[in-house]
Amino acid sequence: MASKTYTIGSILSILAIIVAYFYKCNLDEQLKEHLDNVLKSLLKVEKKFQITPKTKVALGLGSCTDAFQDGIELLKRSGIEPPTETNHHSYISSKEGLAQTFAYFFQYGAAAERYVSDKELFKTLVQNSKGANTRWAMGGNAPAMARRMALEGCDVLLGSRLSTKQMRDLGGDIQSVGKPLEDEDVHIILEYDKGAKWGPYTSPRANRLIIHSDESNPTLEALEDFAAELKAFNPAALVMGGLQMMDNYPFKQGEREERMMTLQRMLADTPMTIRSHFEMASFTDEHLIEDVLKHVIPFIDSIGTNEQELTNLYSILNYGNVTLVTQSYPRVASVLDQMRSIYNILSKTKESDGQRKLTRLHVHTLAFQAILTTHKSAWKNTMAAAAKSSLTAYRYVCGTKEIDIAKSRILMDEGFSVSMEKNSRKVMFEANRPVSCWDESDYQICIAPVLVCTEVRQTAGGGDNVSAAGLTMQI
Repeated sequence: MASKTYTIGSILSILAIIVAYFYKCNLDEQLKEHLDNVLKSLLKVEKKFQITPKTKVALGLGSCTDAFQDGIELLKRSGIEPPTETNHHSYISSKEGLAQTFAYFFQYGAAAERYVSDKELFKTLVQNSKGANTRWAMGGNAPAMARRMALEGCDVLLGSRLSTKQMRDLGGDIQSVGKPLEDEDVHIILEYDKGAKWGPYTSPRANRLIIHSDESNPTLEALEDFAAELKAFNPAALVMGGLQMMDNYPFKQGEREERMMTLQRMLADTPMTIRSHFEMASFTDEHLIEDVLKHVIPFIDSIGTNEQELTNLYSILNYGNVTLVTQSYPRVASVLDQMRSIYNILSKTKESDGQRKLTRLHVHTLAFQAILTTHKSAWKNTMAAAAKSSLTAYRYVCGTKEIDIAKSRILMDEGFSVSMEKNSRKVMFEANRPVSCWDESDYQICIAPVLVCTEVRQTAGGGDNVSAAGLTMQI
C-alpha cells in the first residue's frame, strides 16, 4: 500500500513540474510579446518625426579621456580594500578616502564624480588602469553630447580644449574650437554591475564612480575661444555642461567667481532665438551650486538631469542644501512632483538682461524618461523626444544600434500615479501606446518607459547621450 502511495505521489510531483514548466513558458511568451509591442510602438513614435538635417548646435565645455574598467578590480590591483565603514568625501585625498567614497555610492548604486587632490595617488590609479580589460575613449559632457548630436545629423560646434589625438578621434563632422592640449585630462570610470559585491557591500544596480584630477576643465579654459566663435556659428541651440569639474577644485581666491562671471556674460549675450540647455551633473559643493543658480540657470531655457541630480536641484532650490544619493528606482509620481516644483520656481524668472524662463525639463532615469515642456514654447515633438531618449538609453548602454528584446526588460509598473498627493490620477501603461502625454497648467508632460539593457557594456556618458538624443528631436 505504501508503494502505491509513493507512486501516486511521484506522478503528482511530475505533473506539478510539467504544469509549472508550461506556465513559465506561457509567461515568457507573454513577456516577449509585451516587450516586442513596446519596442515596435517606441520605434514608430521615434520615426514619426525626423530631425531637420544639419541643424546647428554649439556645445561646451571641457573634455577628457575616459578609462572604463571594472572598479572593484582596479581597486584590488591598487591595494585598496573594502572599508569597515562607508563615508562621503567631497574630494579624495587618500586611498582610505577613495575606498570609503566608492563603498558609499556603491551600496546605493548611485552615480557620482569626485576630484582627487592626491596627484600621486591618481597617477598610480591611471598607471594601474593600463591593462587589457580597460577601454579608453574620449569623454566629457560636451564631447559625448556632441558626438550623439552629430550622429543624429546635426552640424556641431564643440568648445573644448583637445589634444591632437582627441581631435583625430572626434572625427571630421564636428568642428572644435580651443587651443590644443599637450596632455589631455584623464577620467577613471569605476564601473560595476547590478548585484556586484565588494566586501560586505552589494550594489542594487549597475552604475559608476568617476574620479579625476583635472587641470584644464575646472578653469573653463576653452570659454573665451568658444564665445568668440559662437556668434558667427549662429546655432539653433547652445548646450552647456561640465561645470561639475569645478567641484572642490583648489581655485585661487576669487578665480572661480571670475570664471563664472565670464560664462554668465556669454550666456547673457546669446540671442533669445538660440535656445539654451544646461546638463546637470553630480555637485557636492553648495557654494558652487549657488554660483550655478546665480550665474547659469537664469540664462537657460532647458535643463537635463538624472534622478539623483533632480533631487539635488530640488533640495537646493527648496531647502538650500545638497542631497548626495536618492532611490535607485524612484517612483514616477515622486519624480513628477519634483519636476513641477523646480519648474514652478524657475519658470517665474523675469525676462530681462538676457535672463530666461525655464521652458523645458528632461529627467532621464534607468526605468523611464520624463520630459516637461511649456505650451507654445519653441520646443516641439515632446512625445517623439521621450521615445527617442528611451531607445537611445538601450542603444548606448548595450553598445549596439539594434535593440534585442531578449536582452532587455521593463522596470515600470502597469500604471503610475501622476503625483504623490492623495487620490491623484493614475495613468495605465499600454504596450501599444507606451508614451503617455498629458497637459497640466501651462505645460505638457510625456513619460516613456525604458527598455533596460540587461547586458551592460557602458554606463558613463549614458545620461549625456540620452539627453542629447531628446534635444535633437525638439530643436
